Formats: sequence, C-alpha cells, structure tokens
Amino acid sequence: MSKLILTNEVSGLGSAGDVVEVKDGYARNYLLPRGFAVLWSKGGEKQVASIRAGREARALATAEEAVALKTSLEAATIKLAIKAGVGGRLFGAVKTADVVKAVAAAGFGELDKRKVSFTAPIRITGTHQASVRLHGDLSAVITLQVVAAK
Repeated sequence: MSKLILTNEVSGLGSAGDVVEVKDGYARNYLLPRGFAVLWSKGGEKQVASIRAGREARALATAEEAVALKTSLEAATIKLAIKAGVGGRLFGAVKTADVVKAVAAAGFGELDKRKVSFTAPIRITGTHQASVRLHGDLSAVITLQVVAAK
C-alpha cells in the first residue's frame, strides 16, 4: 500500500489535499503518472496545507451562495453553439470545458470543469442535461440547448 497526497480531485477516492492510502499498482500506473497525486512525506504535509488553501479559495465560500447559484442555474437554459453536420450530428462531442465556457458567458461565473458531468455523451443537437457539483453534496442539473454553429 502506498500513502499519497492527492493534488487533484479523484472521483471515488478524495479531493485535493487529502492523504490517502492506495494499492501500489494504482499509485504507480495511474495516479502518479497523471499528476493526480504525489508521494507522502513529512515535508509533504506542508504541501497539504497549501493544496487545501487553494481548494478552499476556488470553492464557493458558503453553502448559501451554492444554493443561490443552484437555483439560478436550474432556472436558466444554457445555449451551446457547436459545429454540426447533416441531421444535427456534432463533429465530436460536447466537452465539459465547453459547458464551463457557456456558463461563464451566460453570466453565472466560473465553474470547475472537473465537477461537470453528463449522463451520456452529447453528440447531437437538441436539449440535454448536465450535472454540476457545487458545494459538498449539493449538485445542480443544468439544461443545455445545443445548436449548430454557423
């Protein structure tokens, strides 16, 4: 078992700044090469404090702000203009970064692209849903209107 400090949020394992213990192969083959974690050391405890401070600065300050953002996001329809071919079929799929840019352009502020998820890949134009984790267990379901870019 390897003791690691997470530098990014890893679903099912923890968020940035958490100290976790995982199997050696998972650490060696997945977490360390992708930069999701660093090996734990006594000096690494100082890193944990700075990682947590950065995470808290990026997180929404209070649960009340998260609830307010959730209600405004769920009430709105976010419009995405993506290149599409015949029959409304997209060239590729909608990415989480596309959703983050569209939400920011609509005036709702910056979201973390790692906290946006789809139930299924979006590959055609039309109305779709995406969920965003805002604060702790609080999530918002966003309605996306995908249209063909001109």
